[in-house]
Amino acid sequence: MNGSRHKARLRTIEVLYEAEVRGVDVADVVKRRRAQTSPPINDFTEDLATEIDLHRDRLDALIAQFAIGWTVDRMPIVDRNILRMGIYEMLGVEDVPDGVAVAEAVAAARDLSSDDAPGFVNGLLSRVLEHKETLTL
Repeated sequence: MNGSRHKARLRTIEVLYEAEVRGVDVADVVKRRRAQTSPPINDFTEDLATEIDLHRDRLDALIAQFAIGWTVDRMPIVDRNILRMGIYEMLGVEDVPDGVAVAEAVAAARDLSSDDAPGFVNGLLSRVLEHKETLTL
């Protein structure tokens, strides 16, 4: 895993989480965090968070489609944002291999969520990957 990109992905999840919890736009969170120097927000984080936010409804529909026994609303906020990121990177970013998107999402779940989250994230993203050819953002 690329250390700087891994950290940027974690920052992306933090931005998405903060926006959702506070009920504000992702752009507002990015702007506020850019004004701070710690933790740093780079262009990769800003672009990823903005694109995930732009495609949020479609990403949530895909999460709902592939989640077994869960609704999107019942999922912990951090988990659904990790899933949004993983699915977005698989379907919307050509220069990120699918294996990297899944591995990064699972690593983020391990770093930021519960003990059960990495397995849940891996399982859902694996189901999405099985149907990738038929899916679009």
